[in-house]
Amino acid sequence: MDERIERTRRLLQGPLPGTAAHKIVMSYLREDAMTVRSSGRIYKEGAVLVLLYPHQGTLQTVLILRPEYEGVHSGQVAFPGGKREPEDADLSVTALREAQEEVGLDPGRVEVIGSLSEVYIPPSNYIVRPYVAFTPERPDFVPDPREVARVLEYNVEHFLHAHAIRDESVPLAGGAQLKVGAFNHDGHVIWGATAMMLSEFRMLLNTE
Repeated sequence: MDERIERTRRLLQGPLPGTAAHKIVMSYLREDAMTVRSSGRIYKEGAVLVLLYPHQGTLQTVLILRPEYEGVHSGQVAFPGGKREPEDADLSVTALREAQEEVGLDPGRVEVIGSLSEVYIPPSNYIVRPYVAFTPERPDFVPDPREVARVLEYNVEHFLHAHAIRDESVPLAGGAQLKVGAFNHDGHVIWGATAMMLSEFRMLLNTE
């Protein structure tokens, strides 16, 4: 297996940066997942997949551009993922199932190598667990047009360099603008919960 993947697997087994990494790109102070779980409030569970695969000598990952719709995550960039269903044995199954549904990923060719810290998403009341997985060849992505406007493939190195995070203004409902810490690539601004996950992954891989 690629030595970069073995290193990533090893780092995922150790302490995770968690909130320290999340705060770098938080647009507002939000409760963490542990606080929400201990509060006794009702919330929904979900999972996303941070898929890693080699392509032309680089290590790549895939995100999706959500279609425009009447909802809080309309038009946003995200990792493939979604809500846990009753038949899902655990949240890693959720992440793989959703990736299969959204981008045509074959779960049988994917190995889950660890997970990042949970993220609480207040607008949709979800606690989401990001799972990191590896597949030895670039998948032939087949997006579901109902859920995916575009498949976005990125070199992981793009997210690791010193100036990967910068201030961006993103539009909100009603025409307001929100200034956030975000990643920007090929004109796509990655912010909110997805940026928090990427920030933790970036901090983790930049250790040692």
